[in-house]
Amino acid sequence: MESETRTYRTGGDQVVLDLTRDAADFVSGRGDGLLQVFVPHATAGLAIIETGAGSDDDLLAALGDLLPADDRWRHRHGSPGHGRSHVMPAVVPPHCTVPVLGGRLALGTWQSICLVDLNVDNDEREVRWSFLAG
Repeated sequence: MESETRTYRTGGDQVVLDLTRDAADFVSGRGDGLLQVFVPHATAGLAIIETGAGSDDDLLAALGDLLPADDRWRHRHGSPGHGRSHVMPAVVPPHCTVPVLGGRLALGTWQSICLVDLNVDNDEREVRWSFLAG
């Protein structure tokens, strides 16, 4: 298995950050196998969704409805509603796996690999890219 970690700055706002180009670069020329992407954080996740047509904003809106940034959370340090960021990885998991064929991601036409981060208290995220050859 080949693996590396990259750092991403997500800023002080909720974000859906498209990582697809980096994923494609990582697997380029590696042949057939599986790309495993993992975010080693308790408050971030990975989603495979369409981006650029509003779906990324829709995802943030849906998570806002499902996990409101208010004072209902028992985990209360940080910004208001920070506890929801610790629940989010149960809904948007911190991992995804994508088939790789001939060194190219086997994603659907509109699919993108995205980092989802609701935690406005931590603006730097690590993402581990791992390739398992087939």
